[in-house]
Amino acid sequence: MKYYIRLLICLNIVLLSSCEKDINLIYHQVDPIYVVEASVSNAGTEVRISQTGAMEDNSSISAISDAKVTVSTNTGQIYTIPYATNGFYRLYTLKGVAGTDYQLDVELDGHHFSSTSVMQKAPKMKNFRFVRMKAASEKIIFGDLRLDDIPNEQNWYFMHIYRNGIGYRWAVMRDNQNPNEELQQLFSFFREGSNDSDVLNEGDLLRIEIRAIDQRAYDYLYSMQLMNDTGTNPIANFSGGCLGYFSAYHQITYSYRYHASEVEDDD
Repeated sequence: MKYYIRLLICLNIVLLSSCEKDINLIYHQVDPIYVVEASVSNAGTEVRISQTGAMEDNSSISAISDAKVTVSTNTGQIYTIPYATNGFYRLYTLKGVAGTDYQLDVELDGHHFSSTSVMQKAPKMKNFRFVRMKAASEKIIFGDLRLDDIPNEQNWYFMHIYRNGIGYRWAVMRDNQNPNEELQQLFSFFREGSNDSDVLNEGDLLRIEIRAIDQRAYDYLYSMQLMNDTGTNPIANFSGGCLGYFSAYHQITYSYRYHASEVEDDD
């Protein structure tokens, strides 16, 4: 899989280059790999199972409908997660309870994939604002997100911002800098005056999802952030050899409408 990451980087370089020289790419075929993306949250339980495709296969992934999926707890309950549609298995009545250890087991085609996660308490958002900061001779628009850290325990957070329903920015954070106090996460939005497609437009709707996650989920997502710099795959979150990760989390959601007149100067 490391080869594919490096290949994608090479493809990006080729696409961004103005050179017209033909380049023949040589790659080695590998067997398809199962991918499991799963969560137990305050909204219910959802598991998506798919399989990677061949390099020449434009469909890239295929949904899996014949797996046996169970979630068990450290208090002895075992739940079977039924198949829903399009590779998703759902049980909305199974909602996470803070402090409970959850274990996900997937049995599929002779394989057994397993992962564990601990449900967290609800995160506490304090404030979100748009700010303008000066960097060298340019002014950058940021999203300034503030959280009140959950006191007297270690905490890890995942924050995902959607713009008009499409993923826009994400980050993970832990409370090692200012535990039990206010935590800050800055999202770089765009350079003021830029015309890139990435720029926020007047009236764009931002949806901010904030999750309190456990350390295993944090380690996985943090390693994903480092992929471009290190040229490596994220750390394994499952036993058994599949890709993906499992997280028990409590999520809160807020929506904001972008208006240029509301951007605050912060020197």
